[in-house]
Amino acid sequence: MPKSIIIKRNGGPEVLELQDVNVGSPGPDEIKVTNHAIGLNYIDTYHRSGLYPLTLPSGIGLEAAGKVDEVGSNITEFNKGDNIAYASIPLGAYSQQRIIPAKIAVKVPDGISHKQAATLMTKGLTTNYLICKTYILKAGETILFHAAAGGVGQIFAQWANSIGAKVIGTVGSDKKIKIAEENGYAHVINYTKNDFAKKVMEITNNEGVPAVFDGVGKNTFKGSLACLKTRGMMVSFGNASGPLDPVNVPKDIQPKGLYLTRPSIGQYFTNRKELQTGADEVFEKVKFGKIKINIFKEYKLSDAKQAHQDLESRKLTGPAILIP
Repeated sequence: MPKSIIIKRNGGPEVLELQDVNVGSPGPDEIKVTNHAIGLNYIDTYHRSGLYPLTLPSGIGLEAAGKVDEVGSNITEFNKGDNIAYASIPLGAYSQQRIIPAKIAVKVPDGISHKQAATLMTKGLTTNYLICKTYILKAGETILFHAAAGGVGQIFAQWANSIGAKVIGTVGSDKKIKIAEENGYAHVINYTKNDFAKKVMEITNNEGVPAVFDGVGKNTFKGSLACLKTRGMMVSFGNASGPLDPVNVPKDIQPKGLYLTRPSIGQYFTNRKELQTGADEVFEKVKFGKIKINIFKEYKLSDAKQAHQDLESRKLTGPAILIP
């Protein structure tokens, strides 16, 4: 019987339980898949802890790649044996086999492995919507990205460089500076030791940047606003350091006429056509060497607790996956 990670209560990594599950057969608009690699993402810890509330008990995990085992009666775009990947609700990617709505899956082309695909869906599609949709990045622009050594950060700088933009990155420790530099950041600032807003203004000759991409949250938000140009855009897309404090619009936004957005992946990929198009753009960048994926660590599915401990303690300095 296939196994899956189930959470019955919110809490720390100890609430992740590996259990046998009965998968059954797909409904008319579903496909049954065997996962070959599972993406490990920080948002998984939000679901586990209760920061993003779930109806319990629940599966966990948004992202995986594998092969189609069976298709529902209404499905025409997939066949048994197809290589697919997905990164969406319903939760439950931490599993050996499961049933998913066909609309959340994309075909994975030849030349992209399951392991690569499992690290590309969330992080690659996040980068895709941030750069190509939320703020359309242009050649010659210099922007700021927080958590430059993280999974999204490593892809982000490579993508930005591929279109002729420059990225200033921040990291939380000196050991991560080299990682960020190796992935194409023009300047890297340790924000735990330096006033990153002041440094950004120095780098930009006191002009500031037109956009800041911030997945860190509480610890970097105020500084991010400070180094934006007039009419700059603050893209707040994560809370790794904790939820944001309430925003004081007259004080924080009005003085420079700033834009503030809190996007998520589901808002930019609302149907399968948008999803496949975005994924194809990500896969193309990888196939043509514009983005290189170096998987930092692999865990067994049964070691999900350790994976979450390592994720939250910042031990992972690159993409990590679970192997069912």
